[in-house]
Amino acid sequence: MTRSRSDSLAPVNCRPLRGVIFDMDGVLTDTIEFHYQTWQRLADEEGIPFNRQANEALRGLSRRDSLLRILQGRVLPEAKIQELLERKNRYFRSFIDTMTAEYLLPGVQVFLNDLREAGIKTAVASASQNVYIVIEKLGIASDIDVITNVYDVDRPKPAPDVFLYAAQQLGLGPQDCVVFEDAESGVEAARAAQMRVIGLGDAAQVGAADWVLPGLDGVRWHHVQAQLNPEISA
Repeated sequence: MTRSRSDSLAPVNCRPLRGVIFDMDGVLTDTIEFHYQTWQRLADEEGIPFNRQANEALRGLSRRDSLLRILQGRVLPEAKIQELLERKNRYFRSFIDTMTAEYLLPGVQVFLNDLREAGIKTAVASASQNVYIVIEKLGIASDIDVITNVYDVDRPKPAPDVFLYAAQQLGLGPQDCVVFEDAESGVEAARAAQMRVIGLGDAAQVGAADWVLPGLDGVRWHHVQAQLNPEISA
């Protein structure tokens, strides 16, 4: 477990954490392969260059923003864009219909149990419109107090809107919350919201987070408190 930000960038907020806001993809579950296969199918059908490296650049983006990036400036009528988005979602839903609790990433259920026992409020703030069905399929809906996505707000990540909205729905202020993210755009959004943020995965993608971890496996709530609220947890 290592920090990624210098002491000069460490959060000065000493208020106790009362809420946790999770991104979904790459944090609670990994549907990156599902996204890759569905985008690749769509791109092949439309004769658009696409590969796994291009798919990695879509982390944290909404479906529409992902499509626009894939198009690389190619201009299409809005009706065609909507048809592509709907087709991609249809392909993706065929994958998530097969999901079960086995798709939870290691350590997630234990950490959620830990949060519930500690009385910490929880939210999921995703870039995916399918967040509600995925959370149900994973079997963790009862562990999450608020579920939202970027379509509930005016601006997607890296704007802070979805995290601010999630905190508001939890009845908490930004400084009461810590965000768990795996994408650079999500980390940027959390920081713009003036929330503390823990990055999961590749440090090159989440290096601006307050703390970078490989994942939630082995992580307990007291570890988070000790790292982000040392004065309070001591």
